[in-house]
Amino acid sequence: MGKLYDRLSQDYRIREGLKACISCGTCTAICPAAEFYRYNPKKIVSIVQSRDDDAILELLKSDVIWYCGECMSCVTRCPRKNAPGLVIVALRALSIELGYFVESEKGRQQLPLMHALQGNVLNYGYCVYPLTFAYEMHPEYGLVGKWQKEHIEDVYERLGAHLGQVGPGALRKIPQESLDELKAIFDITGATRWMEIVEEKSREKAAEMGLTMEEYEAQAFTKTSSCHLNPEN
Repeated sequence: MGKLYDRLSQDYRIREGLKACISCGTCTAICPAAEFYRYNPKKIVSIVQSRDDDAILELLKSDVIWYCGECMSCVTRCPRKNAPGLVIVALRALSIELGYFVESEKGRQQLPLMHALQGNVLNYGYCVYPLTFAYEMHPEYGLVGKWQKEHIEDVYERLGAHLGQVGPGALRKIPQESLDELKAIFDITGATRWMEIVEEKSREKAAEMGLTMEEYEAQAFTKTSSCHLNPEN
């Protein structure tokens, strides 16, 4: 048994999600991500079950552990009630903890995702918040996004939202007391420490790549290589 497997086996998601894989492939057959990406949950579970540290290390540095959408369809179909989705989450957690996530294109996306999602949650109380949505980072949004940003207050007033205002209603201003409680949850659960690790390791990787943090984050957010896609689609 290797040291990486020892670390993984301490995660409750491995204990609950990996009982006895029989390599039947049902999880891969039902997996939506496997249809579009070069992704095979059966293979990943087999690698973890092998306890091969070298192979597990490759997973931690790879793109494949970031393809899963966490729909957990695999759990509903597995004849042994394994949960490949939980195994993937455990691998992602260890990849971040040990700093290996920056070695893959999809892993490096954790920085912009963290800023966009956790930043919105901690600062505004929402996962997605209109005032922080940068249409420039979404070329598929086109001129509609530009127009909406320029007229954002009018748009949301017409929709009946209470954007950034005190009182009841959609997208209302969340009281600071509630935001402080959210921050305490992040601190207690270890999410704050994870955010610090993502920031620290991303900064180191940006320097290694000869990029500023702004350039690194923009590249991580907008660059997607075609090598990720399943060639059969």
